[in-house]
Amino acid sequence: MANHRHFFNRKLHSLLGVVPIGAFLFIHLLTNYYATRGEAAFLDRVKIMEGLPFLALVELVFIFLPLLYHAIFGLYIAFQAKNNVGNYGYFRNVMFMLQRVTGVITLIFVAWHVWETKIQLVMGTTQATGLFKLMNEILASPFMLAFYIVGLLSAVFHFSNGLWSFAVSWGITIGPRSQRISTYVTMVIFVLMSVMGLMALFAFAHPVDVAQAIQP
Repeated sequence: MANHRHFFNRKLHSLLGVVPIGAFLFIHLLTNYYATRGEAAFLDRVKIMEGLPFLALVELVFIFLPLLYHAIFGLYIAFQAKNNVGNYGYFRNVMFMLQRVTGVITLIFVAWHVWETKIQLVMGTTQATGLFKLMNEILASPFMLAFYIVGLLSAVFHFSNGLWSFAVSWGITIGPRSQRISTYVTMVIFVLMSVMGLMALFAFAHPVDVAQAIQP
């Protein structure tokens, strides 16, 4: 019975890491990417997201509860896991270790980021229309900018490398060839999402007046 429960928890943990948590990560990065087009463009996207019906319920059911479960069980896996040298080669074993390390870093980063942004919105300390300026103030500190860069890269790596593990554990990539192709695909995903996220961070940190930028 215990083995069946553990197997179910591992499967659920893997699934939630892709849907809905991974999907939310992509949407969040895409929304932030609009900061590269200026404050107005970013706030327009925020307004669309804030205007979704039953937003609080959707966030609770499809984001915060899955994230809480994924984080708690993920910590259990991280501190119980043993290197899988016998099952995979050196490269994949390094990725296995990095998956655990970036999971812990991501948890710390997400908790801090949620406190600095979402909790401030709920408490009324910050309005949605002030999110751009809030992020600009946070990232004005070189330390916080570095912290956000590390947190962003850890979150994206944890997701993209987790896709590889998800495909294996769910029987999508079974043989060595399909797993090798999956490695390349997830690396491309990591690079693309990282670039998108980093561009948004630097747009928040160093905002540009788009109207002036396009003038000859």
